[in-house]
Amino acid sequence: MIAILDYDAGNIKSVEKAFRILGEETVLTRDFSVIERADRLVLPGVGSFADAMEHLKGYELDKAIKDYVQSGKPFIGICLGLQLLFESSEESPGVQGLNILDGIVKRIPDAPGLKVPHIGWNSLDFPNKGRLFEGIDEGSFVYFVHSYYLEAAEKSIVKATTEYGCHIHASVEKDNIFACQFHPEKSSTVGLQILKNFASI
Repeated sequence: MIAILDYDAGNIKSVEKAFRILGEETVLTRDFSVIERADRLVLPGVGSFADAMEHLKGYELDKAIKDYVQSGKPFIGICLGLQLLFESSEESPGVQGLNILDGIVKRIPDAPGLKVPHIGWNSLDFPNKGRLFEGIDEGSFVYFVHSYYLEAAEKSIVKATTEYGCHIHASVEKDNIFACQFHPEKSSTVGLQILKNFASI
């Protein structure tokens, strides 16, 4: 069973729908006992870094996430869910993230002809190909919606990158922790394959 964290963030239902298309049993929850029993845990999200951290702490899901990661079972963060795993974000100065992985989240720099937020399809490069990308060709396109991007401290955990006015760490993997800045649930057959790969780990 795949538990999807319900902490009042956007885009949760589309993640649930994508896993159900793949035939996976899913549950939207903030119940600690359900999270503990889950085979896999998903932290989705669209919205503000500060609001998300406030909601996670309000429901004490920050503790639940850290306990789950410690258990060694597969965990994935999607979009804002990736950003929250790190130390901090320029979007919300003074607000600490979950600090599970080392790195900071920066604003995509303004540049002539470049629209921020970045909304649309970009291709992926694989500097260190990870388990999420089994069966997926380098150069495949996925769908992004974001104004902020990850700069991970450990380059070895970066499994996919893209370029949009700067070098974006688009996906990371460390032990049982996975995360994507892009939206696999909105990335057609490539995205479904990524989610299928996660469900098979």
